Amino acid sequence: MTQKRVRGGGSTGWAVNAGLGAAGLAAFLALGEAVPRLGVVKERYFPPTSRIARALGDQFTEDTFWTDLGDTLTGWALGLAIAVGAGIVVGVVVSVVPYLREATASTIEFLRPIPSVALIPLAVLLYGTELRSVLLLVVYASFWQVLVQVMYGVRDVDPVAEETARSYGLGTWARVRHVLWPTALPYVMTGVRLAAAVALILTVTAELVIGAPGLGARIAVAQTSQAVPEMYALIVVTGLLGLLINVGARSVERYALAWHQSVRGEVTV
Repeated sequence: MTQKRVRGGGSTGWAVNAGLGAAGLAAFLALGEAVPRLGVVKERYFPPTSRIARALGDQFTEDTFWTDLGDTLTGWALGLAIAVGAGIVVGVVVSVVPYLREATASTIEFLRPIPSVALIPLAVLLYGTELRSVLLLVVYASFWQVLVQVMYGVRDVDPVAEETARSYGLGTWARVRHVLWPTALPYVMTGVRLAAAVALILTVTAELVIGAPGLGARIAVAQTSQAVPEMYALIVVTGLLGLLINVGARSVERYALAWHQSVRGEVTV
């Protein structure tokens, strides 16, 4: 049987995708400029793109903007790091320790669906508007993204590989390192990518609702003071952050899984 490798993508495909993305963004910006100008919606509620762009430029010149941006990134990074570390450790331990998975399954299924925003009153009660309130919500929401993916990854381990490792006398942690971890890593990276997006959402939400320092609180101030272009400009900043975080997470995923077939883009026919 003849085998050949089909390499996915390429410079041409990348250029086409980039061009289509740029065209779509340009059309969206043009629509945002035209809709209020044509009177479809009132400019006081939805300013044209040009006004939002000017307000965005003004934000970049203010020192307080960069301070708030730093506060948001701090809450996001700390919360994500804690959630990823805890999710990986707990997921591996629960999956490899006999009977522990069955003992914790009902608890996990009970806690996982609870919306993080439902914990806002508890966070305010415990920590007020401090960074710890933001971390509580971010960690809770992001932790489940990683934990579930780790458990799926461990479940996907080849039983034959596991038994082979046992027959060669590998201990528990050696099997985790050489058998379980390579199998679970693609799932782990998926969980980290999902958790990174969820962490940003919860960081901004916590700042917006609780009033913790950051971009969310700045958006709330702009809204209450009727500074509509500034409010939209800050919303654009959060969108750009989400885009950068997603691109960064995908880059880390490609680097960590450079050996994996899904990243190499090669298919054996």
